[in-house]
Formats: sequence, C-alpha cells, structure tokens
Amino acid sequence: MAEGNRGPENLADVLARLFTSRGWGRKNERVRLEAAWADAAGPELLPNTRVLGMKRGVLEVEVRNAVLLGELAQFHKRGLLAKLRKGLPGVTLTDLKFRAGAW
Repeated sequence: MAEGNRGPENLADVLARLFTSRGWGRKNERVRLEAAWADAAGPELLPNTRVLGMKRGVLEVEVRNAVLLGELAQFHKRGLLAKLRKGLPGVTLTDLKFRAGAW
C-alpha cells in the first residue's frame, strides 16, 4: 500500500476534486448567473448587457452605453436585485454593479 493511501475514498470527495480541477463548478456557476440575469433583465435589457462575474457577493454587469448604465443604476437596480435574489436561492447577493463597456 502506498504511503498516504488510506483506503477507499468517498465518491463525493473524488467528484469535488474532479470538478475543481476541471473548472466545471465555475462554469456551472457562470451559467447559473447568466441565466438569472437573463430572467431578471428581460428581453429589453439583455441584448445591451452581459454578466462579467460575481465577486464578494456583488454581481458585475457590463452595459453597452453610459445612458443605459445611468438608467439601470438610478431606476432599475433595486428591482433587478430583488429578481436576482429570487432567481439565485442560496447565493448571497449584496449588490449589483454596472460597468460601461463597448462591444
């Protein structure tokens, strides 16, 4: 028996290591964030926005132009946060940050 080999391993531990090493957990979380944003933003906002990622409970969203960024930050942020929190149960979402972008 090799040193450090303590016998059979729990399948959940093996799968967790596999998902982490392959980055599948991060990809799955990214897809989940993007789907929640699509539901919250709706067909009007979605074509002009895209999810950048989530850091420390803050979802960062890139916005196509400054006018839309101002509108989202001033008038829609609270409603979007509420929708996102419903769409992401179990995720601590403390804020929504918009960034100007061009694509």
